[in-house]
Amino acid sequence: MTNFRYYMRAMPSDRDLKRLHWRAHHRGTKEADMLIGGFFDAHGGSWNEDERKLFESMLDEQDVDIMAWAHGTAEPPERFAGAMTEALKRLDYIQVAR
Repeated sequence: MTNFRYYMRAMPSDRDLKRLHWRAHHRGTKEADMLIGGFFDAHGGSWNEDERKLFESMLDEQDVDIMAWAHGTAEPPERFAGAMTEALKRLDYIQVAR
């Protein structure tokens, strides 16, 4: 039986966090789910209300754009520049099966 725990952690209990968790993990491609969902799993529990709102607005952007910001191949819009995007660029939240 495949163990999906390394990829999908338990959903948070807060209603807003649950909604953000679902949106972060259901992007449409496995790559985007892993990158954006993994980022949420690593950081979402510690975000304050303003950071949650910023992430929620980021989720309205195209996956290819978010992934390009994470990989450093494109600059994010000014509204996303800052600590959250810098954490996104570290890519240390991606779980890789070995």
